Amino acid sequence: MRDTADRIRTTHIGSLPRPPELLELLEKRQDGEGVDEDEWESTVADATRAVVERQTEAGLDIANNGEQSRVSFNWYVKDRLSGIEGEREQELWADLQEFPEYAEETFKTDVIDLSMHPVVDDRIEYTGHEEAEAEIDGFLAALEDADAEFEDTFMTSASPSIVTATHVNDHYDDYAEFLFDVADAMAEEYELIADAGLTIQIDAPELLTTGQTAAYADAPLDEIKEITQLHVEALNEALENVPAEQVRLHTCWGSYEGPHHLDTDLADMLPVIYEADITGLSIEQANPRHQHEYRAFAEHPLPDGWTLMPGVVDVKTNIIDHPETIADRLERVADAVDDSTPIVAAPDCGFGTQAGIGMVDPEIAWAKLEALVEGAEIATDRLY
Repeated sequence: MRDTADRIRTTHIGSLPRPPELLELLEKRQDGEGVDEDEWESTVADATRAVVERQTEAGLDIANNGEQSRVSFNWYVKDRLSGIEGEREQELWADLQEFPEYAEETFKTDVIDLSMHPVVDDRIEYTGHEEAEAEIDGFLAALEDADAEFEDTFMTSASPSIVTATHVNDHYDDYAEFLFDVADAMAEEYELIADAGLTIQIDAPELLTTGQTAAYADAPLDEIKEITQLHVEALNEALENVPAEQVRLHTCWGSYEGPHHLDTDLADMLPVIYEADITGLSIEQANPRHQHEYRAFAEHPLPDGWTLMPGVVDVKTNIIDHPETIADRLERVADAVDDSTPIVAAPDCGFGTQAGIGMVDPEIAWAKLEALVEGAEIATDRLY
């Protein structure tokens, strides 16, 4: 029997399906076309209110704004940071390069092209206060309008190193200078979210995906761990003025349906990730490439006071995970961690990390979240 709380709570990992009318506006903005500001604001407000209501209906305990106004979980920052201009084609993940025909068909949409990365051509500074505050205020307004009562609310923000990993550097001679300038800039966004009383979710897939990049695909594990350590140090500097109790972190092996045969092993990377100044950790566990890695949590127990948010719902297929299967995934994770470690059930990743790349049909995504809640209830009955 577990001795934490009274049940397994539920959440999701940031992005939720966007309505067609919002995707159309995001496409226009992405293409540099003019968009009526009143139409934009009302469309974003309607979409945010709708996802708040749907999270209530699904029965989730911990909710957010669904990242409705963002074109992606990472490239939204190009509108909030100075020194970014234009874009340039870059290589896709190393595992995808071995299957180029599949990659070409899968990773380009009308809204966003994952092979085109924004270019940094000047010093990075944070200039997105107005836009960030508008997003925060919009979420708080949606919560009030929907009369929603969740146990906790959060907003996502890109980690310093996912910014550096997915933006082409044409300005900095030294990578560490680039990274820590981004950390200083993103710190301002983290503090805005924290000051609003929201939990911050740091989106940091690069803490597990560095070995999949073309630059590190052939690198030894020690080198991958060394750069990951630097990324954690930069994150900690950015979080210096934010209480660890207010920070959860999501990392994964990339929210894309690909071969993933070059992924790093979780057990190798957990000790480095554990050095982050956070208290909540989200990691994929439904991904078929990594379902066996719940054992890593027994080998490397979570730090005291941390909550584990295992991914127990797949976000890359349109199969609705059976609640009993979800409960099984939760139970094996619970057996691997200390009984004092709180567990919050979650999907592997977001359902709309890149606007327009919808691997899961929107209505099926919501059905998956409903199954998540049911599976957590089953697991609670087994474990408590």
